[in-house]
Amino acid sequence: MGRMLIEAVSAADDVVLAGALDVPGSPAIGHDATAFLGKAGGVAITSDLKAGLANSQVLIDFTRPEGTLAHLAACESMGVKVVIGTTGFSDAQKAQIAEHAKHIAVMMAPNMSVGVNVVLKLLETAARALNKGFDIEVIEAHHRHKVDAPSGTALAMGEVVAKALGRDLKECAVYGREGITGERDPSTIGFATVRGGDIIGDHTVLFAGTGERIEITHKSSSRVVYAQGSLRAARFLATKTQGIFGMNEVLGI
Repeated sequence: MGRMLIEAVSAADDVVLAGALDVPGSPAIGHDATAFLGKAGGVAITSDLKAGLANSQVLIDFTRPEGTLAHLAACESMGVKVVIGTTGFSDAQKAQIAEHAKHIAVMMAPNMSVGVNVVLKLLETAARALNKGFDIEVIEAHHRHKVDAPSGTALAMGEVVAKALGRDLKECAVYGREGITGERDPSTIGFATVRGGDIIGDHTVLFAGTGERIEITHKSSSRVVYAQGSLRAARFLATKTQGIFGMNEVLGI
């Protein structure tokens, strides 16, 4: 994902790569960030957070929750805005992010794809129209290295559907079925998770009724969609000084 972001920034004519960060001990430390593109950009990859942010206006963060929170603290102290593509945050961690957003502008989304965020709006409409007689299941698939499940995008889809139906996802979600489970509770929203290979990201919300079913699906064939969405978010933050925003605000939907 880092390489996709660097490539997208390098190809854009209105943004500049000011820094590139990696974990301490990474073999990439000290190397030119754009060397993999066959050109030198003059920005060395570093694990020194303050050095990496020194000339930056916006940090695009795709890491892990603990790393993101540490980065947010540094960004707040340096006045750097943040685009968060990391997923897997607990409610307490989300509250910490909201506190940082009182001082700097933060754009946070479980998925940076423009298409996924359009799908979220479609799901809202579908859930309201199919509020009776339809069972709802969310199925997602990702690569073998993904560490959180269900994915942040799958949870966002479930939250959109639950809200449209007037339900609380925490109370109606079912995350696994095994053994004799009994008849399906029609008020629940089910989740199924697949992990394997190099699947970038597939998400389907199934509305299963009697005699018909509707499937709303998004499939990612390249991580470039997340990079391009992240750049749109960074551009959006250019005029913001504080607050927390989502892709709906970025896209105007």
